[in-house]
Amino acid sequence: MKDQLSDKRTAKVKHWIIRLLTLSVVIGGAGACQKEDMDRVFEGPYFVRFTDSTLTYKESYSKPVSIKVHNVGPQLSQPITVNYTVNGSAREGKDYTIVGTKGTVIIPANKSFGEISVQLINNANNILNTQSLTFTLTGVQPSDLQIGFGKDNILGKSLMLTIQDDCLLGGAYSGSSRVGSQTYTISDAAITSTDCKNYILSNWNIGIFNFDAIKTPLTFVDNGDNSLTVPTQSNAYLGTNESVKGTGAWNPRDKKITLNLQLLLKLANPDRDTTITFTQTYTPQ
Repeated sequence: MKDQLSDKRTAKVKHWIIRLLTLSVVIGGAGACQKEDMDRVFEGPYFVRFTDSTLTYKESYSKPVSIKVHNVGPQLSQPITVNYTVNGSAREGKDYTIVGTKGTVIIPANKSFGEISVQLINNANNILNTQSLTFTLTGVQPSDLQIGFGKDNILGKSLMLTIQDDCLLGGAYSGSSRVGSQTYTISDAAITSTDCKNYILSNWNIGIFNFDAIKTPLTFVDNGDNSLTVPTQSNAYLGTNESVKGTGAWNPRDKKITLNLQLLLKLANPDRDTTITFTQTYTPQ
């Protein structure tokens, strides 16, 4: 009986020793893997890609649109040449032009970014549609780089540029005005419309008494014959006792807008109300 108990105890001890040894091997192996993972250094392959996947601009945007391509990896001591194709519903020469060499973008030596420069053409015709362009990367030199990443290298390989039609008078403008002997200018005034008839001029400066006057929205109407009407309007910026109205014109040759405005200042004594007349000219940027 004693021998049987002794054998059972011996078997249990062996069983637990084996389990402890197995557990220590597993833990040690896991620790080794973790250390190896921590010490691992990414060795590529590195790739180039479009920085964005989509961009949207109105056709009245006057500055070149920058489409960035970047090298996702260490900067190289030599230029990187990336080839691309362009297709879509937008028409080259009528809706846009490519500035520089079409089909090739260079990432300069010791730089991470190159850019494709697209100049939009404002052929505003009061037809509010959209066109699009799809840029697709097709090749890269040095050849040890690849295009895009992820499954089938699809991520970052293409970019869609959407070009929104704008109204005839829509866009960004710089403005000038003369009140008496004073002349002042402003930049980045915006003219927008949702129906190509009623327009809102934003960031304009009344500029009657100082050059830092409040910039308030002004509405005007395109009469369809190159003449404009500024209906009588007042708002919190002008004050409850003030209003502005006037007429204007759009020059189809140089796209300039001229507004002849009348600012009515209502004083405490109605007999002393004052009307100030001034002209503002807005030139597309």
